Amino acid sequence: MTTKDRQATLYRMVMPGHICPYGLKSKHLLERHGFAVDDRPLRTRAETDAFKAEHGVATTPQTFIGGKRIGGHDDLRRFFGRPVPNPGATSYTPVIAVFAMTGLMALAASFAVEGTPFTLRAGEWFVAFSMCVLALLKLQSVERFSTMFLNYDLLARRWVPYAYVYPFAEGLAGVLMVAGALTWFAAPLALVIGGTGAVSVFKAVYIERRTLKCACMGGDSNVPLGFLSLTENVMMVAMAIWMLTCASGGMA
Repeated sequence: MTTKDRQATLYRMVMPGHICPYGLKSKHLLERHGFAVDDRPLRTRAETDAFKAEHGVATTPQTFIGGKRIGGHDDLRRFFGRPVPNPGATSYTPVIAVFAMTGLMALAASFAVEGTPFTLRAGEWFVAFSMCVLALLKLQSVERFSTMFLNYDLLARRWVPYAYVYPFAEGLAGVLMVAGALTWFAAPLALVIGGTGAVSVFKAVYIERRTLKCACMGGDSNVPLGFLSLTENVMMVAMAIWMLTCASGGMA
C-alpha cells in the first residue's frame, strides 16, 4: 500500500452530550495501522442524519480509504483481518477471567498473610474467592439467573424458590470459608448446593445430552453447560469435604 493509500477519512459523532466510542476505536485502529486520519466529526443530530442519508448508511462511524467506503467499526476490523466478536457465540472467556482473577487474589492473600503465595491456604482461598465472585455475578440479576438455572437444576425444579436462594447460599458459604468461620454450617451448605449442582449438570449434559447455557456466570453469558459448570460444583464439594475433614481432625 502506497503512502497516498495510507490516508483514511473518518466520519464520527462528536456531540456535546455524546462522543461515539466506536468512532474513537476506529480512529485508534486506523492510527495503529499507520494511517493518517482525516477526522471529520459530526457535531449535531441533523448533521449526522444528513450524512447517513447521503451515503445510505444506518450507523456511524464510517471510514473511507482511497475514496472507498469501508464501513463501521466492525467492518474496519474485518478490513484489517481482525476478529469481530459475535454476541451470540459460545465463549469461555468469562469463566477463564473469573478463575484467573480469583487465583491471583488467593496467591496475593497468601503472600500477604504467610509471606509466600504457594500455600495450602491459597488453594482454600481460591475456591472460596471463586464462590464469592460467582455468587456476585448471579446476584446482579437473580431473576435472570433463576430462569436459566431452572433449565437443569434438579432441586430448583422441585422447589422453585431454591433458584432464588442459591446465589445467596453460595455467597454466604464462600464468605464463611474465606473467614474460616462457622465451618459446621458453611461446609454442609457448600456440600449440599455443590453436590446437587454436580448431579444436575452431569445428568443434563452427559446423560440427557442436552445443549444448554450455564447459569454459573449469572444467566447472561454464552458459557455452555458442561465441564466448567461441573468443575464449579465439584470444587465446592471438595472444599466442603476438606473443611469437614480438617474440623474433625482438629477436634480429635
